[in-house]
Amino acid sequence: MPLSRPLMLMLLAAGLLYGAAAVAQTRAEAPAAPVPPPVDNSRIDAPLFYELLIGEMELRDGDGGTAYEIYLDAARRLRDENLFQRATDIAIQARAGEQALAAARAWSQTLPKSLDAGRYEVQILAGMGRVREAVEPLKRVISLVPPADRVGAIAALPRYFARNTDAKESLAVVEQVLQPYTSGRIADEPASTVAAWAALGRMRLAAGDAAGSLDALQRAQALDPRSESAAVLAVELMPKEPRAEDAIKRFLAAEPPATAAVRQALRLMYARALAGQQRYADAVPLLEQITRETPELADAWLALGALRLELKQPQAAELALKTYLERIDATGNTDEEAEDGATPTQRRAQAYLLLAQAAEQRRDFAAADAWLSRVEDPDQLAVQARRASLLARQGKLEQARALLRQIPERSPEVARAKLLAETQLLREAQQWTAAREVLVQANAKFPDDVDLLYEQAMLDEKLGRVDEMEVLLRRVIALKPSYHHAYNALGYSLADRNLRLPEARELIRKALELAPGDPFLVDSLGWVEYRMGNRDEAIKWLRQAFQARPDPEIAAHLGEVLWVAGQRDEARRVLREARNRDAANEVLKETLARLKVDL
Repeated sequence: MPLSRPLMLMLLAAGLLYGAAAVAQTRAEAPAAPVPPPVDNSRIDAPLFYELLIGEMELRDGDGGTAYEIYLDAARRLRDENLFQRATDIAIQARAGEQALAAARAWSQTLPKSLDAGRYEVQILAGMGRVREAVEPLKRVISLVPPADRVGAIAALPRYFARNTDAKESLAVVEQVLQPYTSGRIADEPASTVAAWAALGRMRLAAGDAAGSLDALQRAQALDPRSESAAVLAVELMPKEPRAEDAIKRFLAAEPPATAAVRQALRLMYARALAGQQRYADAVPLLEQITRETPELADAWLALGALRLELKQPQAAELALKTYLERIDATGNTDEEAEDGATPTQRRAQAYLLLAQAAEQRRDFAAADAWLSRVEDPDQLAVQARRASLLARQGKLEQARALLRQIPERSPEVARAKLLAETQLLREAQQWTAAREVLVQANAKFPDDVDLLYEQAMLDEKLGRVDEMEVLLRRVIALKPSYHHAYNALGYSLADRNLRLPEARELIRKALELAPGDPFLVDSLGWVEYRMGNRDEAIKWLRQAFQARPDPEIAAHLGEVLWVAGQRDEARRVLREARNRDAANEVLKETLARLKVDL
């Protein structure tokens, strides 16, 4: 007859007890051994041991509720930290939020000085979306942290709320928790106060309060110009608030300086932020300084090579990218991942693609193809798109389009990327009508895709279908009000045609609110000011844009305004530099021909 489960468990426990007794008897009969050092015996006695064993067996068989009750009851009786943690973990693994919270709270009440208990309670409340209840547990956590670790604990506060969808609610909680520090009530821990302002700034930024975040940043840096947490906040804030950049510069200039490793890491973050704003000319000197002072830092070489490509400097790009490959090969560990999670194989593939692009810029198509052949996965979309670009540049446009079309569409993302890649080929070949036809198909396949709608609007503008362009751009703005490219494109198009200039300026200013410092947006603002007759204002903005991004189209605008304003020597210098960088640029060629500039 099959045994019932309770009886099986009793017999198992009895068998284990018998086995333990037999072992004890055998040891008693053995020769005397040297006396071992004293040990710190567990408070778990034999009955409790078998009780916990049964709990683990219940958990293994899917009865987490029983296991949870066994562990929680044992934790309360023994006032044992590990047992409380096990009970809480069992509930978390079972996604039983209320039980997990009950266990964490019982843990905190039983052992009020337990730091882990407080941390568990806060994490569970945050996970359940009950962040307002986390104020007192968080205060307790901060108070229990040893003074030497308090700065780190305060800096980590935003992580508790990373998944909470209501950022303003999370901010309100952190403000209450940190109020003793930010109000000056705890004045004997200046480092903690700095960390509090930096954490508060990060929470304000997450809640969309860029001005409040800047205020917190400035308060933190006023207390300690060498604060690393404040400097990191400044980098994060810079895309939303240009004045945050001053804080980065103050940190890098502070005396005595931070450690070399900290400064180089901050410079790399700063350079990436500048690149994100397309301020490539500003980012390059930072990367060059890093590679001079810390040549073993591979990621800086990769970033430098990519930016050199954007600036149409293929030889310098190749030098940086080849150095990057040497650095990652020097590590000798093919399994090690980079900070972004990429393996060395993936990182090499990225470098090979960039080197192929550099060779393509030099019109050395054989070298470009050779670099592409070194990518271990030659069928990936990025490689095939680069091969298609090589074919198109050699006049084999239809062959290039066929190559893209034969790529398997393993996902909607790949299908969409194929259409965009084909559109780009046709744009580069100035096949505007054909490119628009591809995008019309793409928008039918992926309706309300703002990127595809925007690209079609730009082709409508090329084809003189300005009314249709405006309809599409306003649709993009309605679908995604934060899509700054649409505001800029519409404003620039109006300015370029000398239409509704006040409206054009407001559209461009709106774009700049969404993406402060973007050189192309600054260029648009300078252009509309020129169209409105404000030459001095136009020159100011266009110089700023050209300094940040010496793009041929920006150069054409600046050169034209300088030429018209009578500053012809500077105009020639700007236009000559642009022609040396990209003589084929259509806007530049048209400007030179129209103004009859002799360079």
